[in-house]
Amino acid sequence: MPQKRARPLYLAKLLQERTDEDHTLTVSEIIEYLARQGISAERKAVYDDLELLRTIGMDIVHTKTKTHNYYLGQRTFQLAEVKLLIDVVQSSPFLTAKKSMELIGKLETLASAHQAAGLNRQVFVLSRLKTPNEQLYYLIDAMDRAIQTGRVIRFRYFDWSVQGRRIYRRSGAWYEESPVALCVDRNYYLITYRPDQGKYIHFRVDRMDALEVTDRPRAQLPPHFDLASYVRTIFDMHSGSSQRVLLELKDKLAEGQSISDAGENISGPAVTVIPQNKLSEASAALAVLGYSQGEINTALKGIDIDAQPLEQIIRLALKNMVKP
Repeated sequence: MPQKRARPLYLAKLLQERTDEDHTLTVSEIIEYLARQGISAERKAVYDDLELLRTIGMDIVHTKTKTHNYYLGQRTFQLAEVKLLIDVVQSSPFLTAKKSMELIGKLETLASAHQAAGLNRQVFVLSRLKTPNEQLYYLIDAMDRAIQTGRVIRFRYFDWSVQGRRIYRRSGAWYEESPVALCVDRNYYLITYRPDQGKYIHFRVDRMDALEVTDRPRAQLPPHFDLASYVRTIFDMHSGSSQRVLLELKDKLAEGQSISDAGENISGPAVTVIPQNKLSEASAALAVLGYSQGEINTALKGIDIDAQPLEQIIRLALKNMVKP
């Protein structure tokens, strides 16, 4: 009797693991599978179970050829989405090769066994792109717990030598920080707040070691911390002040060459460099930097175009752009 009550669960598992659009099962094959599990079933019972699974949301598709065939249609993750997630894991430098393969194995269970076999043939994890820090997966979990509970963390921080050895900063002394958030920019970073300095700083998670979550509450955080704004201020996660820079690309654009918003050379309407006079050259240079024509016209007002060299015209226009 207990086995009969479990019959719909076995059927759901079978459809999840063994069927897809290209691999269907007949009722006879389903009955044979259930028999191997020690469960006897008649055709009507199988039909009833299939209908029961439909009522709880499983997308069981019925097709008819010479036989009646069944398979699981829509899944929580479709095959293209599983492939995308696997690609992310493969290319993530903050995961070790070992942990990447473990996660990929779990992701493959979201597809049918037949689809998973195809995915496995496409999996290539390049160890040279991966961190060697096996602790990272657990560090992230501990940091997240500290952030959620508002606790101070302590850890040691290191760099890698060219010989692949750890060189600890502060001669191996402990860091004690108030964690604020985790973010990803090719690598995993922990953002912390230092109340004595009144500023936020960040650490590469894969360079942290021996992390502990203490019982001490973290420092009171300033209100309205904007993670997105903070990340935008640190280009590629290197600290420093923000500056507007002008890159001189002399003779890099041929006459009549057009540039799209994506930076591609195209023949259609775009920003066209026509070196007929300094005004058109300055306008084109500012447009390439992303300014609209209205902003360019306003910035160039009041500049003596005839008296100034082209480079100075652009510099003066950029200064006008940043005026409040």
